[in-house]
Amino acid sequence: MLSRSDVLSAHERVRAHVRRTPMLEVEGAHGRFLLKCEYLQHTGSFKARGAFNRVFATLERGELDPEIGIVVASGGNAGMANAYAARRAGVPATVFVPETAPPVKVARLESYGADVRQVGTEYAQAFTAAMEHTGRTGAVYCHAYDQLEITAGAGTMTEEILEDDPEVDTIIVAVGGGGLLAGTLAAAEGRANVVGVEPETAATLATALAQGEPTDVEVAGIAADSLGARRIGDIGFDTAQRVGVTSLLVDDEAIVAARAGLWEDFRIAAEHGAAAAYAALLSGAYVPADDERVAIVVCGANTDTTTL
Repeated sequence: MLSRSDVLSAHERVRAHVRRTPMLEVEGAHGRFLLKCEYLQHTGSFKARGAFNRVFATLERGELDPEIGIVVASGGNAGMANAYAARRAGVPATVFVPETAPPVKVARLESYGADVRQVGTEYAQAFTAAMEHTGRTGAVYCHAYDQLEITAGAGTMTEEILEDDPEVDTIIVAVGGGGLLAGTLAAAEGRANVVGVEPETAATLATALAQGEPTDVEVAGIAADSLGARRIGDIGFDTAQRVGVTSLLVDDEAIVAARAGLWEDFRIAAEHGAAAAYAALLSGAYVPADDERVAIVVCGANTDTTTL
């Protein structure tokens, strides 16, 4: 079970390696609120927190052979974060991606020193190859969102939020596989409420809560590249059920408008998935109380800036 003690251990472990990202107080059409600028994290997303925690925790326990390193199946934010963390720790990283992965993402992974292996046409095939590699070599597998160290690392962001402003009542985060949600819930338990926002076209959390268990969903829409998990992770679901979360859905139009608003109003170049949290406020899906202090997490900026 993920708890705040896991997050605090991660906080101590990674604080020398991650950026303490700023939190800005801003004013918009919906009043004053806070923006946690996690898009300024190493590799452009919150994923670096979990990656550093996973890599250094397994090194501490003697599970990670520095000659063999880690393996991950992801051509997106998780892949980049784990490749970067491995390079900083001085261990090899092998990243499996589909053959359809965009060359620019492959090049970015290679720039972090990763051994990139392209297998199959879908993520599932890359994942299978990664697990076979783990079994064959003993490399430490780093999941994109559903491992204790990964989720606890993500929760260190919330420790920063509540250290910087203990008066925060509500933290709004985007939800894909549930790693960021789980860490946020564990860190904020008993101190702040958490709102999880996901696209209508990739409703892993809402579906799981309605069904009473993680359930595969069809994934589509503008934010599928970053919020495209087919089901919420077990840790995310279990933590949501234990702590409690407000689950909200927003449509693609709201996400596009929120991403444009972040750029036009605050000059923040967010990826579509990272704009989902702001979309809840901007669209009226979430309406804060008059005296409610709200922090909105902008969790990633790996986007094509020509589309802003």
